Amino acid sequence: MTPATRRERFELLYDGLYAPISGYVLRRSRDPEDAAEAIAETFATLWRRLDSCPGGDEARPWLFGVARRVLANQRRGERRRGALAERLTAELDPSRFAVSVAPASDGRVARAFAALSEPDREILTLLAWEGLTREELSVALGVSRPVARLRLHRARRRFEAALDAPAQLRLSEGRTP
Repeated sequence: MTPATRRERFELLYDGLYAPISGYVLRRSRDPEDAAEAIAETFATLWRRLDSCPGGDEARPWLFGVARRVLANQRRGERRRGALAERLTAELDPSRFAVSVAPASDGRVARAFAALSEPDREILTLLAWEGLTREELSVALGVSRPVARLRLHRARRRFEAALDAPAQLRLSEGRTP
């Protein structure tokens, strides 16, 4: 089948079966976003398996079968995610993950950290709290090592400046830190 013929066949099937397949999926989905995902996956499968799709009147029930399996896979995935969430909730002690930002009783470190931008907080937490190496940090951020080093350097500088800001303010007002 030529690419043009393939495209024409897909478009004919899509135009003729979009409404019935969408209705089928929408009636069986709890969430419109899940339905949209299932409809998209159904037609993506049609495109991938267009050569396997029967011709004529047999294409309609074949595509309903595809949609049924897509919905079943979606439900299985939801059940697995739900079971995992329940298991993790039962097994994990949230106090293990509580973060003590600063030993200082005045909360200076916590305030300085909170004053940082989200990207700066993320890079510092990945390195310090999550224990990633600089090389792992570049992978997690999806950037080269030099870019990760530069971002880390800048984040540390901004954190230091945020830490010093209250002390500088107190000194300028004539108070001692």
